Amino acid sequence: MTIHVRAPATSANLGAGFDVAAVAFDFWNEMVVDEQSGDAPDDAHLGVQAFARFASPGEWRFEFVDRIPRERGLGSSAAVVANGLVAGAIAAGAEPSADELLAAGLELEGHADNLAAALVGGVTLTYDGTIARIADDVPAAAIALVPQVRTNTADARAALPAELPYEDAVYSAIRATLLGAALASGDARLFSASAGDRLHEPYRAVHAPSLMAVRDDLPPGALGATLSGSGPTVIVWAEKERAGEVAATLADRFPTHQILHLPVTTTGAGPA
Repeated sequence: MTIHVRAPATSANLGAGFDVAAVAFDFWNEMVVDEQSGDAPDDAHLGVQAFARFASPGEWRFEFVDRIPRERGLGSSAAVVANGLVAGAIAAGAEPSADELLAAGLELEGHADNLAAALVGGVTLTYDGTIARIADDVPAAAIALVPQVRTNTADARAALPAELPYEDAVYSAIRATLLGAALASGDARLFSASAGDRLHEPYRAVHAPSLMAVRDDLPPGALGATLSGSGPTVIVWAEKERAGEVAATLADRFPTHQILHLPVTTTGAGPA
């Protein structure tokens, strides 16, 4: 028996949707599990550990195709965990719900927002262990500005303050409300208005200088920019008909960065 699964890249937060909102992109990690005896699997690998949530990894051979850049804020670990969970469930003959998969993998991944979007695709909100897929697409094209440097998620989380000024909380609450409305309605104007955050982005921008560089001088055709997860990747959101123009401008301005045009996928983790 051979099991071949794939899971998408994701971007979490989308600005003010801190620890709640995420989107899945048409950019995939894959995992192939072959029911053959051989070398013992690497029990430290996240994909193997996720597989073990449903089936014993012994007597299975694991192969991984990792396309999503690691430690760049594009959900590479969430994709690995999602692949392991889905493959393990298939091996066990189980049919867990998306919420059950989320609960099984959360201890390994640690970020419910990324894992939820990786599991079900589209645009998701995650709360109290529940996944709500609220849209199939975002009212803008996503252009990822990926630097060569990496960011440790735990370090980025540790940089966040224990308390915030009241005005900063209000600022982010307003934009989170606009973000939810924009995603649910597909309104590009509201989506542009939602760009901005004071809960996490100002503290993480130290390790993602391209965020403020883009925001201070948005390319023509861009609606806004958000830090992808904890960074350092920045997602520049463009008018869909001008996405190519925005990507070309970013490539000229940031020659050492990788520029990725990332369409939203409505498909989550599952058989490849």
